[in-house]
Amino acid sequence: RSEMWGCFRGTLSRRAQESAPGKDIGDPRDCRPAGLAWRGPATDLGRNCRGSAAVEFALVAPVLVLLFTGMIAYGIYFGAMHSLQQLAADAARASLAGLNDAERTDLVARFLDENASGYAFIDPRKLDVETVSNPTGTQFVVRLRYDAKDLPIWTLFKDLPLPGKQMSRTSTIRVGGI
Repeated sequence: RSEMWGCFRGTLSRRAQESAPGKDIGDPRDCRPAGLAWRGPATDLGRNCRGSAAVEFALVAPVLVLLFTGMIAYGIYFGAMHSLQQLAADAARASLAGLNDAERTDLVARFLDENASGYAFIDPRKLDVETVSNPTGTQFVVRLRYDAKDLPIWTLFKDLPLPGKQMSRTSTIRVGGI
């Protein structure tokens, strides 16, 4: 039976056309084979395909909009998270030139003041820096915390489940020699 109805194509299937050569195949917008008489709106209700694309779009569009909004929101969030990690790693690398913890901390602060505004989605005023050296003095840790509440993702769609508004990234370097 599915081969006889030309729904969504607007015409009869090739098999149905070959079985009735030379016959009128009917209105291309109608799903009924040629030769069936129109019997009124009650019997025509399940056979008419006009408007089916609009109904399908109306059902699928909200889901697609939600998916696209989620992809944009998480893309911005992951971009900010990546920038924060890269900034922590670059600040830790800049601290390698310091001879002691105080000098390394000063180098990190100077690097962040000069370069933090160049990283995507990062506002230097909302950046919190912590530098720590381990007890043996062989590692130096740069920990950055960022308040991401002003990222544009929080206004895209209120019901979208989003991650936390506080980001934190750490980078550790080895102090002195190989």
